[in-house]
Amino acid sequence: MLTVPVRQLGESERRAVERLLDLDPFAGAQVAERVAARGLAWWRAEGRILGYGPRRHLESICWLGGNLTPVLASEPAVAAFADQLSTEERLCSSIVGRADAVLGLWGRLSAYWGPARDVRPNQPLLATDALPTVAADPEVRRVRSGEIDRLFPAAVAMYTEEVGISPLADDGGRGYRRRVADLVRSGRAYAQFVDGKVIFKAELAVVTRRTAQVQGVWVAPEWRGRGIATAAMAAVVRDALMRVAPTVSLYVNDFNLPARRVYERCGFRPVGTLATVLF
Repeated sequence: MLTVPVRQLGESERRAVERLLDLDPFAGAQVAERVAARGLAWWRAEGRILGYGPRRHLESICWLGGNLTPVLASEPAVAAFADQLSTEERLCSSIVGRADAVLGLWGRLSAYWGPARDVRPNQPLLATDALPTVAADPEVRRVRSGEIDRLFPAAVAMYTEEVGISPLADDGGRGYRRRVADLVRSGRAYAQFVDGKVIFKAELAVVTRRTAQVQGVWVAPEWRGRGIATAAMAAVVRDALMRVAPTVSLYVNDFNLPARRVYERCGFRPVGTLATVLF
């Protein structure tokens, strides 16, 4: 029997949650962004935060919303979270976080929530706080509001290629288009255009006071192999560090060797390993 039960956290424990998130600013960035924006009240946050540990010493947390994300989850915490979640219907589309915690959760939840569409057990988590030493491509810039229609097909292509399903499947892409538009309007979407078409794109999908997390990096298929990605990413990193956050972070599939070489040239260094379970 578990001696420390899992409990749902509320706004009164926000400071304790923020202290934990500060201890893992890169792997916990998505959760930190949501907490900063909407707090811990579930009706505002569009998700719940479960806590593990005595009330005066919170040890681990687990965000449960569109994604399931454990943060600083020890083995006892993983066991406790899994015990709680196994009694609930799966509503999340993925489990993502530090590899040991994610794979530990999935090992315990697969009998209840399986099967998974894909399990990616080794995703290097990278970060940098230094301006790239390689030259930045001056043609890479923030996307303007009037260019959303040009960016959206590239965003759909990236998502479909990376995730394995189309973001147009559920609602015709309305929700995904709103997300893309929000990133553009907040100055967090970058692209390079040639003859009006996107040949490179990336977004600062998550922004906290500690880091800007890059996602959605994509090069048009006909432009791959021409060496444009390093200078393009250097432009994104440079702008993010100078304008948005003190560090830039991202995670990448271990088998994507070309992308890993690009990130290394741009100054990224390993800060951990994530894993993702996709449903």
